[in-house]
Amino acid sequence: MIIGYDESDDAAVYKVSDDLAIVQTVDYFTPIVDDPYTFGLISATNALSDIYAMGAKPIMALNIAGFPVGKLPMEILVEILKGGVDKAKEAGITITGGHTIDDNEPKYGMVVTGLIHPSKIVANSGAKIGDVLILTKPIGTGIITTAMKEDIAPSCVIEDAIKVMSMLNKSASECMVEVGANACTDVTGFGLLGHLYEMVSASGVGAEINLQNVPIIDGTWKLADDLIIPAGSIRNHEFLGNNIVWADGISYEYQMILCDAQTSGGLLISVSQDKSHRLIELLNTFGTLASAVIGRITDEKNKIYVV
Repeated sequence: MIIGYDESDDAAVYKVSDDLAIVQTVDYFTPIVDDPYTFGLISATNALSDIYAMGAKPIMALNIAGFPVGKLPMEILVEILKGGVDKAKEAGITITGGHTIDDNEPKYGMVVTGLIHPSKIVANSGAKIGDVLILTKPIGTGIITTAMKEDIAPSCVIEDAIKVMSMLNKSASECMVEVGANACTDVTGFGLLGHLYEMVSASGVGAEINLQNVPIIDGTWKLADDLIIPAGSIRNHEFLGNNIVWADGISYEYQMILCDAQTSGGLLISVSQDKSHRLIELLNTFGTLASAVIGRITDEKNKIYVV
Protein backbone atom coordinates (compact mmCIF):
# COMPACT_ATOMS: atom_id res chain seq x y z
CA MET A 1 0.00 0.00 0.00
CA ILE A 2 1.59 3.26 -1.18
CA ILE A 3 -1.17 5.61 -0.04
CA GLY A 4 -3.84 4.84 2.54
CA TYR A 5 -5.90 7.05 4.82
CA ASP A 6 -3.01 8.57 6.80
CA GLU A 7 -2.89 11.93 5.01
CA SER A 8 -6.51 12.23 3.84
CA ASP A 9 -5.68 11.63 0.20
CA ASP A 10 -8.50 11.30 -2.30
CA ALA A 11 -7.96 7.61 -3.10
CA ALA A 12 -6.01 4.58 -1.97
CA VAL A 13 -3.05 3.45 -4.06
CA TYR A 14 -1.68 -0.11 -4.11
CA LYS A 15 1.59 -0.90 -5.88
CA VAL A 16 1.35 -4.03 -8.05
CA SER A 17 4.76 -3.78 -9.72
CA ASP A 18 7.53 -1.28 -10.35
CA ASP A 19 5.54 0.27 -13.19
CA LEU A 20 1.92 -0.28 -12.15
CA ALA A 21 -0.28 0.78 -9.23
CA ILE A 22 -4.02 0.44 -8.64
CA VAL A 23 -5.96 3.50 -7.48
CA GLN A 24 -9.35 2.99 -5.84
CA THR A 25 -12.06 5.15 -4.30
CA VAL A 26 -15.72 5.02 -3.29
CA ASP A 27 -18.30 7.80 -2.98
CA TYR A 28 -22.09 8.03 -2.87
CA PHE A 29 -24.73 10.36 -1.49
CA THR A 30 -28.42 11.27 -1.43
CA PRO A 31 -30.05 13.31 -4.22
CA ILE A 32 -29.09 16.98 -4.43
CA VAL A 33 -31.21 17.72 -7.50
CA ASP A 34 -34.79 16.76 -8.39
CA ASP A 35 -34.11 15.13 -11.76
CA PRO A 36 -32.94 11.51 -11.25
CA TYR A 37 -30.91 11.35 -14.46
CA THR A 38 -29.02 14.53 -13.52
CA PHE A 39 -28.44 13.12 -10.04
CA GLY A 40 -26.83 10.07 -11.64
CA LEU A 41 -24.58 12.26 -13.78
CA ILE A 42 -23.41 14.33 -10.81
CA SER A 43 -22.84 11.39 -8.46
CA ALA A 44 -20.78 9.51 -11.05
CA THR A 45 -18.76 12.64 -11.84
CA ASN A 46 -18.08 13.11 -8.14
CA ALA A 47 -16.87 9.53 -7.66
CA LEU A 48 -14.59 9.68 -10.70
CA SER A 49 -13.05 12.92 -9.45
CA ASP A 50 -11.02 11.17 -6.73
CA ILE A 51 -9.19 9.14 -9.38
CA TYR A 52 -8.47 12.22 -11.46
CA ALA A 53 -7.20 14.10 -8.40
CA MET A 54 -4.45 11.48 -8.02
CA GLY A 55 -3.42 11.92 -11.65
CA ALA A 56 -4.64 8.42 -12.48
CA LYS A 57 -6.70 7.00 -15.35
CA PRO A 58 -10.01 5.34 -14.38
CA ILE A 59 -10.64 1.95 -15.99
CA MET A 60 -13.84 0.57 -14.42
CA ALA A 61 -16.55 1.21 -11.84
CA LEU A 62 -19.13 -0.57 -9.70
CA ASN A 63 -22.48 0.98 -8.84
CA ILE A 64 -23.64 1.43 -5.24
CA ALA A 65 -27.30 2.30 -4.78
CA GLY A 66 -30.01 2.42 -2.15
CA PHE A 67 -33.65 2.72 -3.19
CA PRO A 68 -37.03 2.63 -1.38
CA VAL A 69 -38.58 -0.33 -3.15
CA GLY A 70 -42.36 -0.02 -3.41
CA LYS A 71 -42.34 3.62 -2.31
CA LEU A 72 -40.98 5.23 -5.46
CA PRO A 73 -41.37 4.11 -9.10
CA MET A 74 -38.52 1.92 -10.30
CA GLU A 75 -38.23 4.21 -13.33
CA ILE A 76 -36.53 6.71 -11.03
CA LEU A 77 -33.76 4.23 -10.20
CA VAL A 78 -33.43 3.38 -13.89
CA GLU A 79 -32.90 7.06 -14.73
CA ILE A 80 -30.32 7.47 -11.95
CA LEU A 81 -28.36 4.51 -13.27
CA LYS A 82 -28.64 5.81 -16.84
CA GLY A 83 -27.01 9.04 -15.71
CA GLY A 84 -24.16 7.06 -14.19
CA VAL A 85 -23.73 4.97 -17.33
CA ASP A 86 -23.60 8.01 -19.61
CA LYS A 87 -21.03 9.76 -17.45
CA ALA A 88 -18.94 6.56 -17.31
CA LYS A 89 -19.04 6.41 -21.11
CA GLU A 90 -17.85 10.00 -21.27
CA ALA A 91 -14.96 9.03 -18.99
CA GLY A 92 -14.18 6.06 -21.25
CA ILE A 93 -14.83 3.38 -18.65
CA THR A 94 -17.25 0.51 -18.12
CA ILE A 95 -19.59 -0.07 -15.18
CA THR A 96 -19.11 -3.78 -14.57
CA GLY A 97 -21.78 -4.39 -11.93
CA GLY A 98 -22.65 -3.22 -8.46
CA HIS A 99 -24.99 -3.67 -5.52
CA THR A 100 -28.36 -2.19 -4.56
CA ILE A 101 -30.21 -2.37 -1.25
CA ASP A 102 -33.73 -1.46 -0.15
CA ASP A 103 -33.31 1.89 1.65
CA ASN A 104 -35.69 4.56 2.92
CA GLU A 105 -33.95 7.29 0.91
CA PRO A 106 -32.38 7.03 -2.56
CA LYS A 107 -28.61 6.95 -2.62
CA TYR A 108 -26.22 6.47 -5.52
CA GLY A 109 -22.51 6.42 -6.18
CA MET A 110 -19.63 4.31 -7.39
CA VAL A 111 -16.53 2.38 -6.51
CA VAL A 112 -14.02 3.49 -9.14
CA THR A 113 -10.75 1.75 -10.00
CA GLY A 114 -7.89 3.40 -11.88
CA LEU A 115 -4.31 2.77 -12.91
CA ILE A 116 -1.15 4.85 -12.60
CA HIS A 117 2.63 4.48 -12.70
CA PRO A 118 3.85 4.54 -9.08
CA SER A 119 6.27 7.37 -9.79
CA LYS A 120 3.56 9.60 -11.30
CA ILE A 121 1.10 9.71 -8.40
CA VAL A 122 -0.06 13.24 -7.56
CA ALA A 123 -0.74 13.07 -3.82
CA ASN A 124 -1.96 15.90 -1.61
CA SER A 125 1.31 15.84 0.36
CA GLY A 126 3.71 17.22 -2.25
CA ALA A 127 3.02 20.96 -2.07
CA LYS A 128 6.23 23.02 -1.93
CA ILE A 129 6.92 26.50 -0.60
CA GLY A 130 6.52 28.99 -3.42
CA ASP A 131 4.06 26.86 -5.39
CA VAL A 132 1.11 28.50 -7.07
CA LEU A 133 -2.41 27.26 -6.22
CA ILE A 134 -4.76 26.83 -9.18
CA LEU A 135 -8.48 25.99 -8.99
CA THR A 136 -10.28 24.46 -11.99
CA LYS A 137 -13.98 24.98 -11.11
CA PRO A 138 -15.87 27.79 -9.39
CA ILE A 139 -17.25 27.13 -5.91
CA GLY A 140 -20.70 27.62 -4.36
CA THR A 141 -22.55 24.38 -5.10
CA GLY A 142 -23.29 23.60 -1.45
CA ILE A 143 -25.08 26.91 -0.90
CA ILE A 144 -26.88 26.64 -4.23
CA THR A 145 -28.12 23.08 -3.74
CA THR A 146 -29.36 24.03 -0.27
CA ALA A 147 -31.32 26.87 -1.88
CA MET A 148 -32.64 24.39 -4.45
CA LYS A 149 -34.05 22.21 -1.68
CA GLU A 150 -35.85 25.26 -0.30
CA ASP A 151 -37.05 26.13 -3.82
CA ILE A 152 -35.52 29.61 -3.75
CA ALA A 153 -32.59 29.24 -6.18
CA PRO A 154 -33.00 31.09 -9.51
CA SER A 155 -33.12 28.76 -12.53
CA CYS A 156 -30.03 30.32 -14.12
CA VAL A 157 -28.03 29.71 -10.93
CA ILE A 158 -29.25 26.11 -10.78
CA GLU A 159 -28.16 25.55 -14.39
CA ASP A 160 -24.69 26.91 -13.67
CA ALA A 161 -24.33 24.73 -10.57
CA ILE A 162 -25.41 21.60 -12.45
CA LYS A 163 -22.90 22.39 -15.20
CA VAL A 164 -20.14 22.66 -12.59
CA MET A 165 -21.10 19.46 -10.75
CA SER A 166 -21.52 17.34 -13.88
CA MET A 167 -18.28 18.29 -15.64
CA LEU A 168 -15.55 15.66 -15.38
CA ASN A 169 -12.14 16.64 -14.01
CA LYS A 170 -10.58 14.45 -16.71
CA SER A 171 -9.04 17.25 -18.80
CA ALA A 172 -7.83 19.14 -15.74
CA SER A 173 -6.14 15.99 -14.46
CA GLU A 174 -4.44 15.27 -17.76
CA CYS A 175 -3.18 18.86 -17.93
CA MET A 176 -1.65 18.78 -14.45
CA VAL A 177 0.01 15.43 -15.17
CA GLU A 178 1.52 16.78 -18.39
CA VAL A 179 3.12 19.79 -16.70
CA GLY A 180 4.15 17.90 -13.53
CA ALA A 181 2.11 19.27 -10.61
CA ASN A 182 3.48 18.81 -7.09
CA ALA A 183 0.18 18.15 -5.28
CA CYS A 184 -3.54 18.01 -5.91
CA THR A 185 -6.88 17.40 -4.23
CA ASP A 186 -10.44 17.72 -5.45
CA VAL A 187 -12.74 20.16 -3.70
CA THR A 188 -15.75 18.37 -2.22
CA GLY A 189 -17.41 18.06 1.18
CA PHE A 190 -14.79 19.84 3.29
CA GLY A 191 -14.93 22.93 1.08
CA LEU A 192 -12.11 24.83 -0.58
CA LEU A 193 -10.34 25.74 2.67
CA GLY A 194 -10.94 22.36 4.29
CA HIS A 195 -9.30 20.47 1.43
CA LEU A 196 -6.52 23.05 1.22
CA TYR A 197 -5.90 22.54 4.93
CA GLU A 198 -5.55 18.78 4.32
CA MET A 199 -2.99 19.57 1.63
CA VAL A 200 -0.88 21.95 3.69
CA SER A 201 -1.03 19.68 6.75
CA ALA A 202 0.11 16.67 4.75
CA SER A 203 2.85 18.72 3.06
CA GLY A 204 4.14 20.49 6.18
CA VAL A 205 3.55 23.95 4.71
CA GLY A 206 1.04 26.81 4.83
CA ALA A 207 -0.89 28.83 2.28
CA GLU A 208 -2.20 32.26 1.40
CA ILE A 209 -5.48 32.66 -0.51
CA ASN A 210 -6.52 35.81 -2.36
CA LEU A 211 -10.30 36.00 -1.98
CA GLN A 212 -10.74 38.23 -5.03
CA ASN A 213 -9.18 35.57 -7.27
CA VAL A 214 -11.39 32.68 -6.14
CA PRO A 215 -13.97 31.84 -8.85
CA ILE A 216 -17.49 31.73 -7.42
CA ILE A 217 -20.66 30.66 -9.24
CA ASP A 218 -22.83 33.68 -10.04
CA GLY A 219 -25.65 33.99 -7.54
CA THR A 220 -23.82 32.33 -4.66
CA TRP A 221 -23.09 35.57 -2.85
CA LYS A 222 -26.74 36.67 -2.89
CA LEU A 223 -27.83 33.32 -1.41
CA ALA A 224 -25.09 33.44 1.24
CA ASP A 225 -26.09 37.00 2.07
CA ASP A 226 -29.59 35.62 2.71
CA LEU A 227 -27.94 33.09 5.04
CA ILE A 228 -28.75 30.09 2.85
CA ILE A 229 -25.83 28.11 4.24
CA PRO A 230 -25.70 24.30 4.59
CA ALA A 231 -24.89 22.74 7.94
CA GLY A 232 -21.82 21.06 6.46
CA SER A 233 -20.33 24.43 5.54
CA ILE A 234 -20.86 25.71 9.08
CA ARG A 235 -19.15 22.60 10.48
CA ASN A 236 -16.22 23.11 8.11
CA HIS A 237 -15.82 26.68 9.34
CA GLU A 238 -15.92 25.60 12.97
CA PHE A 239 -13.44 22.76 12.40
CA LEU A 240 -10.85 24.98 10.73
CA GLY A 241 -10.99 27.45 13.61
CA ASN A 242 -7.70 29.22 14.29
CA ASN A 243 -5.95 27.47 11.42
CA ILE A 244 -7.47 30.12 9.15
CA VAL A 245 -6.42 33.74 9.57
CA TRP A 246 -8.99 36.06 7.99
CA ALA A 247 -8.00 39.53 6.87
CA ASP A 248 -10.02 42.38 8.35
CA GLY A 249 -13.18 43.06 6.38
CA ILE A 250 -13.82 39.54 5.11
CA SER A 251 -17.45 39.00 6.01
CA TYR A 252 -18.98 35.94 7.60
CA GLU A 253 -20.80 35.25 4.33
CA TYR A 254 -17.58 35.18 2.33
CA GLN A 255 -15.98 32.98 4.97
CA MET A 256 -18.87 30.56 4.54
CA ILE A 257 -18.44 30.51 0.76
CA LEU A 258 -14.78 29.54 1.11
CA CYS A 259 -15.80 26.82 3.59
CA ASP A 260 -18.85 25.77 1.57
CA ALA A 261 -19.29 22.01 1.35
CA GLN A 262 -19.01 21.28 -2.38
CA THR A 263 -20.31 18.44 -4.49
CA SER A 264 -18.17 17.36 -7.44
CA GLY A 265 -15.95 20.43 -7.33
CA GLY A 266 -12.80 21.14 -9.28
CA LEU A 267 -9.19 20.24 -8.74
CA LEU A 268 -7.03 22.34 -6.43
CA ILE A 269 -3.53 22.04 -7.87
CA SER A 270 -0.21 23.03 -6.31
CA VAL A 271 2.35 23.63 -9.05
CA SER A 272 5.71 25.36 -9.22
CA GLN A 273 5.70 28.98 -10.39
CA ASP A 274 7.70 28.19 -13.52
CA LYS A 275 5.15 25.58 -14.66
CA SER A 276 2.02 27.51 -13.74
CA HIS A 277 1.73 29.51 -16.98
CA ARG A 278 1.88 26.34 -19.07
CA LEU A 279 -0.74 24.68 -16.86
CA ILE A 280 -3.10 27.65 -17.20
CA GLU A 281 -2.60 27.62 -20.96
CA LEU A 282 -3.49 23.93 -21.15
CA LEU A 283 -6.50 24.28 -18.86
CA ASN A 284 -7.86 27.06 -21.06
CA THR A 285 -7.18 25.08 -24.23
CA PHE A 286 -9.12 22.08 -22.96
CA GLY A 287 -12.05 24.14 -21.71
CA THR A 288 -11.99 23.71 -17.95
CA LEU A 289 -14.50 25.93 -16.17
CA ALA A 290 -11.75 27.85 -14.38
CA SER A 291 -7.99 28.21 -14.39
CA ALA A 292 -7.70 30.61 -11.50
CA VAL A 293 -4.51 31.35 -9.58
CA ILE A 294 -6.06 31.72 -6.13
CA GLY A 295 -2.99 31.77 -3.91
CA ARG A 296 0.38 30.34 -3.05
CA ILE A 297 2.10 27.93 -0.70
CA THR A 298 4.00 29.52 2.20
CA ASP A 299 6.39 28.38 4.90
CA GLU A 300 4.07 28.94 7.88
CA LYS A 301 3.11 25.36 8.68
CA ASN A 302 -0.60 24.51 8.96
CA LYS A 303 -1.70 28.15 8.65
CA ILE A 304 -3.89 29.52 5.85
CA TYR A 305 -4.12 33.27 5.45
CA VAL A 306 -7.10 34.63 3.50
CA VAL A 307 -6.53 38.15 2.21
